[in-house]
Amino acid sequence: QVQLVESGGGLVQAGGSLRLSCAASGRTISTYAMSWFRQAPGKEREFVAAIRWSGGTTFYTDSVKGRFTISRDNAKNTVYLQMNSLKPEDTAVYYCAKDRREFYSGRSYYDDRTSYDYWGQGTQVTVSS
Repeated sequence: QVQLVESGGGLVQAGGSLRLSCAASGRTISTYAMSWFRQAPGKEREFVAAIRWSGGTTFYTDSVKGRFTISRDNAKNTVYLQMNSLKPEDTAVYYCAKDRREFYSGRSYYDDRTSYDYWGQGTQVTVSS
């Protein structure tokens, strides 16, 4: 079993920054890709960013490229999402998720929710205009 706990959300003005953290417990996540998703009110949960288990390769949805950075510290069993130049349309609950595929180094299906077997409870990010 893996428990994922997100933190770092809050209210920020447009143009501001936040850093989200996702702390894992129960077992190591160092051999699994990790991702962030978000869900705005009335919308489906959507992929935001992913990082391979090795940490060397990252993937982003187009709307956050150049503004968000995903990273991980395997020694701390933690994944981060640095969010800069925030926009009102970034307002959502942000979730971290653990990929079910150990040592996966492909380029596919990071945006597919069925690729993940554990999810955190989410942290609210609200960006005011």
